[in-house]
Amino acid sequence: MVGTEFPGDASSPAGDVAMFELEGGLVLALYPRTELAKDANVAVGPPSSGEFSIGQIVGTVSEVDAALAEALAAGATWTEEPYERPWGMYSGYFRDPDGHLWEIVCDTSAKADL
Repeated sequence: MVGTEFPGDASSPAGDVAMFELEGGLVLALYPRTELAKDANVAVGPPSSGEFSIGQIVGTVSEVDAALAEALAAGATWTEEPYERPWGMYSGYFRDPDGHLWEIVCDTSAKADL
């Protein structure tokens, strides 16, 4: 569990997330659906088996911006433009043409000049 010191409120997402490092460099992050909806600026719908986001971790803020620009050029639509989260992550969300929710993210907590 990380980010528990960021409780969130009615409009700002909480920061707590459970993260599991998997084989091959994959990371599984479990985040409450209500907090994901606030973070991605999407409506909370009824629970369903397909309610999740796909994340891509990159190394820098400029890589986040470049990946998001590429997605938008390919037909994606914004749900949340990128910004610095208070827990040290810079990310933005979009839906691909099939409606899947994506987040492009980088860790800025340990880097002074991104």
